Amino acid sequence: MPLAGLGSRFLGVFYDTLIQAIVFFVVGLIAAFIVPKTLEWDSASKWVIAGMILFWFCLYWGYYAIFEIWWKGQTPGKRQAGIRVIKDTGRPITPFEAVARNLLRAIDAIPGFYGVGVVCAFFDKRNRRLGDFVAGTVVVHDRRESESQPFYNLKSESAQTVETGQLSVKDLELIETFLGRRLDMPQELRVATARKLADRFAAKTNTAPEMRPKNDEDFLEAVALRIRSSERMRQLS
Repeated sequence: MPLAGLGSRFLGVFYDTLIQAIVFFVVGLIAAFIVPKTLEWDSASKWVIAGMILFWFCLYWGYYAIFEIWWKGQTPGKRQAGIRVIKDTGRPITPFEAVARNLLRAIDAIPGFYGVGVVCAFFDKRNRRLGDFVAGTVVVHDRRESESQPFYNLKSESAQTVETGQLSVKDLELIETFLGRRLDMPQELRVATARKLADRFAAKTNTAPEMRPKNDEDFLEAVALRIRSSERMRQLS
């Protein structure tokens, strides 16, 4: 998946910081109007200031981690910027990674405007800041569902000769994940991945080498189309 650059990440931080500032401002106004009416201001002022400092601490540290856990790698700002945090293996992040990467946020922000984080991301080929190194995460451009749908070069009738009775919905998901992302892959990786998948599904479907299309991607399309046209898939849909 395409990595998010510094511009996209700063846009996400800008939106998130704006949201945090608005929330803090609103809570501060509420405290300023309510507390003096319920307590003597002189005796309560220190507690109000301490409470606001504690609130800002929780808002700053908890905002990113909680949203990234809840929204699977996104905060409101990241969602607005169209980016998402994932593990460097391509899998969704866990609560551990969400907390770990954000514990380093204060260091990445030194001496201001995420100076340390920007330098780190600038010299790293995956645009990672210190928090990403610690948690094993990367930030990528989020793909809309419509953009990740696989396209087919073959027509459905071309797949009728493939026997897919032993294959499952998970097999279909694997093939269609590759078909949906193949245009973003470097050519060598795309060819190698198609060959591995084609060999795997040729063995599972007992397809003889002479019965396979010369193009591995055509064979994978044929297998996927055959699974989709099966009676089992029609019942599931």
